[in-house]
Amino acid sequence: MPCPHRIGIGNDIHRLEAGRKLILGGVRIPFGKGPLGHSDGDALAHAISDALLGAAGLGDIGRHFPDTSPKWRNASSLLFLRRVRQLLDRAGFVIVNLDSTLGLERPKVAPYIPRMQKKVARALGLRPEQVSVKAKSGEGLDAVGRGEAVRADAVALIEPR
Repeated sequence: MPCPHRIGIGNDIHRLEAGRKLILGGVRIPFGKGPLGHSDGDALAHAISDALLGAAGLGDIGRHFPDTSPKWRNASSLLFLRRVRQLLDRAGFVIVNLDSTLGLERPKVAPYIPRMQKKVARALGLRPEQVSVKAKSGEGLDAVGRGEAVRADAVALIEPR
């Protein structure tokens, strides 16, 4: 009998620019730079969206939220998560759990992680314990380590309703 569970992987990276708001997992974090993007640039929400869409075989966020559409300009990426949940519902899937990792040299985001988990969970209709968020520095390596970018990776487990 085939396993009913499906796994999806998502990742996102955004250049950090002065004067932009730093929003991760729907939480605004005080800092002098933020992600450059068509929407709010929330790399965590984007990676989670891609992981969920991929698990369900529904494409990626570029297909559902194109950066050429004025509709999504400066939009909160929590809206993306809500829409992804609706797409999964229509396709007959429920989310079992999510695991994600943020890569960011500065600022330290550990104090904000519980709020991120709650906001992501609320947007997806989950309990906060179904959403794992971890943070890693770039150890001075690559664009993340040099403080030029924020990266997020996510894995989602879904199953048929």
